[in-house]
Parts: sequence; C-alpha cells; structure tokens
Amino acid sequence: MTRRPFHRAPESERRHDLIEATLDCIAESGLQGATVRQIAIKAGVTAGLIRHYFSSKEHILHEAYRVVIARLTEKAERVTGDPEERLRSFIVINLTEPVANSRSLSLWASFISQVSVDPMLSAIHREGYLSFRDALEGLLADFLANRGQDASPARCRALAIAINGLLDGLWLEGCLAGDLFEESELVKIALASVEALVGVPIGLPKAID
Repeated sequence: MTRRPFHRAPESERRHDLIEATLDCIAESGLQGATVRQIAIKAGVTAGLIRHYFSSKEHILHEAYRVVIARLTEKAERVTGDPEERLRSFIVINLTEPVANSRSLSLWASFISQVSVDPMLSAIHREGYLSFRDALEGLLADFLANRGQDASPARCRALAIAINGLLDGLWLEGCLAGDLFEESELVKIALASVEALVGVPIGLPKAID
C-alpha cells in the first residue's frame, strides 16, 4: 500500500485528503478493506485524526460516496456551447476518461452493492441520480426547443430516463471490457441511439467525426 505524504493543511484540505485516502483503500481492497486503520496508514496520519473529522467509518464512507457520485456527474453538468454541442458533450463525457475507467467502476461497484442496505448510501445515490437526470432533462429541453421539436417536461423526462439507462449500460461495458471496442465506438453508438430516441440528428464531435 502506498502511503500518502503527511503535510499540515487547512481543515477542508485535510478532509479532502482523508476522503482521497479512503477512495484509494476502497479501490484497492473494497469497502471491507477500507478500515479506519488502513485509511490512516494510506493518509499518513493517526486513526485519532480521522475520528476528529469523521464520527465513524460509516461517516467517511458516506462522504466518500458523495465524492464518487459528484465525479461521475460534475463534468457532464458543466458543458458549454450551443444546445447541440452541450447535449453531445454530455454524452461523450460520460463514456470517456476520466468518468469511464477501471477505477471509477471499482469504486462504483463497491458502493452500489451496499446501496440497497444502507439508507444513507441509498439517499446519496438517489440524490446523484436525480441531479444527473435533471441536468439531462434541461439539455434535452434546450436542444429540442432549438430544433422546433416537442420539448414538453413529460417528453424530456421520459427521454432523460431512457438516455440515462443507455449511458449507464454503455459506460459499464466500456469500463468492464473496453478492449473489445474500437476507439470511440461506444460514443458513436450512444450518439446514434440518442438520435433515434429524439428523432433529430445530433452529429459527431469533430474529434471523432
């Protein structure tokens, strides 16, 4: 296990470092292996310092899951450009590095196995899902309205649910067996599938056109 170098830091930075150490432990050994002792060793601090910032192992795991969810959604929610570019970028970001990689999958898989039995993890998961879907609904509404199409809330909601499911499936396949696909193949499939769902061309990003 690689130990992180110790350094004095403000409280916010210290919390961040401890959560990063927690994520490192989870990625290497799963939730059960991410003990307070192992997290302390990874962070290069004492277990007592961890308890100063987090009341229990469950507390730091919950905060770590918030970070995992945020990293899977935050870049996609900050897309820029015209409505077409933003929708297209949202799809591409969710199927490429750093959102789609083996570490992201390992962390997600570790947590998702506990979501159904841990109410707090379930609440964090639900919050992240709704935030992601809301962002996608907004992008779809802007895109469809810009194309003179039906952009009603009901239609955008239904499309967002379907597209989210599509992206989840392709993300999972890409993380599990990325070597089975050609470069940008999953992105092209996702964009073509979304075009079929919305009934309006979206086009390919210039980088993979």
